[in-house]
Amino acid sequence: MAGGKTVLAGGNTKSWKLLLGLRIFAFMATLAAAIVMALNKETKTLVVATIGTVPIKATLTAKFQHTPAFVFFVIANVMASFHNLLMIALQIFSPKLEHKGLHVLSIAILDMLNATLVSAAANAAVFVAELGKNGNKHAKWNKVCDRFATYCDHGAGALIAAFAGVILMILVSGVSISRLLFNSNKFSTTKAPATATDVP
Repeated sequence: MAGGKTVLAGGNTKSWKLLLGLRIFAFMATLAAAIVMALNKETKTLVVATIGTVPIKATLTAKFQHTPAFVFFVIANVMASFHNLLMIALQIFSPKLEHKGLHVLSIAILDMLNATLVSAAANAAVFVAELGKNGNKHAKWNKVCDRFATYCDHGAGALIAAFAGVILMILVSGVSISRLLFNSNKFSTTKAPATATDVP
């Protein structure tokens, strides 16, 4: 206690509030990305062939489960959302546990891993989305966004939310590392007086 106010280990009150705010926004971004992509689905009846003058129609459905990269995208964002939600709860309801040196190190590592995971998933999804929008003439892959415009628009929204989450997670990692360094410096300074008595 200092001046009737608890001094948060691993940083002052300002850094604690900053980290909490960044985590909340990162949680919202990754959760929104996961939900939008998971619910992304569009069904259309298209002409797939013509026999004489008779068009042959088929009902086709585009959904995220058809693309492994989009499945990975949803899983990665759900995992990052769960991580941030757990860290938010830990920061609010168990501050003493959250501020211990070992836990600060573990949290900093987990933050970096989750930022990397979401970044990898978002970039993989962007690659597939680019194929869906423009196709690939060399591989003779046709674009699909001209037929499933709503599906592609929703996917683009999910990607924007995911990249916002990546940026926020990078900022969270930066704050976590700074808190870890603060703890290390604080630990070093607390040990200094004990060794100062040995100096004549």
